[in-house]
Amino acid sequence: MKDHPIQAIVIMGVSGSGKSTVGRLLAERLGGPFLDADDFHPAENIAKMRSGIALTDADREPWLQSLRARIAAHPLEAPPLVLACSALKRAYRDSLRGSDGATAFIHLHGSRDQLAERLARRAAETDHFMPGSLLDSQLDALEPPEHEALTWQLAITNTPETLANLALSHLRHGVPRG
Repeated sequence: MKDHPIQAIVIMGVSGSGKSTVGRLLAERLGGPFLDADDFHPAENIAKMRSGIALTDADREPWLQSLRARIAAHPLEAPPLVLACSALKRAYRDSLRGSDGATAFIHLHGSRDQLAERLARRAAETDHFMPGSLLDSQLDALEPPEHEALTWQLAITNTPETLANLALSHLRHGVPRG
């Protein structure tokens, strides 16, 4: 992408922000692969979340390491890998970013009410393991990426298609964060 080889793009945010939907759309536009970090959680993590128990940093560490390994294995000359991952804390993003700095982050954010409504709708439509009862713990843990390199923040008041197009524009043209 502009002046910087991007190996991976992490679509981040709390549960219900639309990471997977926007990530799939962005990967399609870029012609690269899409991975959902939820698919890489060990069974113990899924059981905890399904029971309404928030994960600890220790629970997340092996999961983040496996995601970083996936990013590192992705060829730099290929279209970027797009990963939907909460990446709530700076330390988690630093772990995903690695030392090469070739990972960009798109933070999808919205109001608590918007997010709770989306989670309630998802619970009614799917059997996703992340209960809406953990939304507040995620919001409490969130450290927005306000001054990190290669990060942009997008409001979920936009449609997923618009969000994917905005993300693509930011990545291709180096549009300042906002």
